[in-house]
Amino acid sequence: MPTVVAMLITLVVVVALLAGDTRLRESSPALWIPVLWLLVVGSRFVSQWLGLGGGGDAAGSDGSPVDAACFGLLIVLGIVVLVRRRPDWAALWRANRWLAVFALYGLASVLWSEYPFTSFKRWIKALGHPVMALVVLTDPRPVEAVRIVLKRCAYVLLPASVLLIKYLPEYGRGYNAWTGEPTNHGVGLTKNDLGYLCMVSGLFFVWNALAAGAAARQERRREIALSLLFLALAGWLLYSARSATSLATLAIGAGTLLALRFGLVDKAKLGTWVVAAVVLAGIAELLFDPYARVIAALGRDPTLTDRTALWADVIALQPNLLFGAGFEGFWLGDRLKTLWDHWWWHPNQAHNGYLETWLNLGFVGIALLAVVIADTFRRIRAQLTPEFGLADFRIACLFAILAFNYTEAAFKGTHLVWTLFFLVAVERAGRHAAATQRGSVHAGPYERPPVYPQRRPVAAPRARGGR
Repeated sequence: MPTVVAMLITLVVVVALLAGDTRLRESSPALWIPVLWLLVVGSRFVSQWLGLGGGGDAAGSDGSPVDAACFGLLIVLGIVVLVRRRPDWAALWRANRWLAVFALYGLASVLWSEYPFTSFKRWIKALGHPVMALVVLTDPRPVEAVRIVLKRCAYVLLPASVLLIKYLPEYGRGYNAWTGEPTNHGVGLTKNDLGYLCMVSGLFFVWNALAAGAAARQERRREIALSLLFLALAGWLLYSARSATSLATLAIGAGTLLALRFGLVDKAKLGTWVVAAVVLAGIAELLFDPYARVIAALGRDPTLTDRTALWADVIALQPNLLFGAGFEGFWLGDRLKTLWDHWWWHPNQAHNGYLETWLNLGFVGIALLAVVIADTFRRIRAQLTPEFGLADFRIACLFAILAFNYTEAAFKGTHLVWTLFFLVAVERAGRHAAATQRGSVHAGPYERPPVYPQRRPVAAPRARGGR
């Protein structure tokens, strides 16, 4: 098929998907702000698409002014939307106080960074994650808003990745700089970028298919068919990317969704199940070494492609054990030069989200992150009900994100998985907070309005001494 024809077909398919979904057309225009954010962080920065260089997150670089302007505009627009919606800010603070403390500690760490201006700019950019999450979750129909945003992202990026890989290989394919092996990266810059895009999209469509039972019959069939189609597309792209981390974390998240949907675990005792699973995994690792077997089955060596050796090097360069190098300040200056002189593939992250957090924010930062994770799990678990809903999706995403950060650093920068974490962790608070799980007064096909018990009319009291 000629490239021009393939491009036209892809464009028609994307437009048809966006225009054919009734809920997308009826949604708030403000949801386009987080959609545009996800389209950028889930693929390439605007400067990279335009061939202007930059890329914002390149270590040791101040990034491109074009990217700074784009991210800044989206953040400002998101804040304007939130101000106009007038949420209960005090209630939001109480519901998300540990997330807020973690963010404020990151801001304070700018003071001891060796490059405070660069750290401050990166903190401002990272502020976009909670802003976008709040734009979605403060929507009058929060459950539908989550669906709409993730659908629009998948509708554009997955077909575009197929187009770039199959018909525009100069943009969608590349070669390993060391081995010369061809790789597929679609709309991303690396195969790992394509991998986590497929992981996030795959988790969403698994949940969307399993939750379709609450919709009308015709709508249910459409949603299941659409979800299966995009699951197949994400699966093919994930196979093309050969990203072992994304494949494993997708399996963890999908397995969690299936277990919750079909009652394989007691939701009321999920905390006990998690603790038991961690203990059993530790015992099994000591006795049978399943880690090495799983890594081998995924086609990776036990060093995780030299990640373990890199971890040893970056730990030796940690400037401050307690407070770290400052907000995203580790991969700058002399440390960056030392590591790039040693590693031919020029790493700009520790390839472990927890280690990356410790390098930048020290033991205080990693302790706060642990509290945020524990508090997020506690809040989501309390919202789990016998009905399969948004809380089930959030808990599955949380497990996948925690596993993903073992070999990739996603608790940083403008990472799609970092945005997903805030979408999972931020708690909607205020007068309609309960609607996030069960639906609101403006319920969509999956959002059931709360049912209130009908009260019997009270008879008028009889007048004493009456006739």
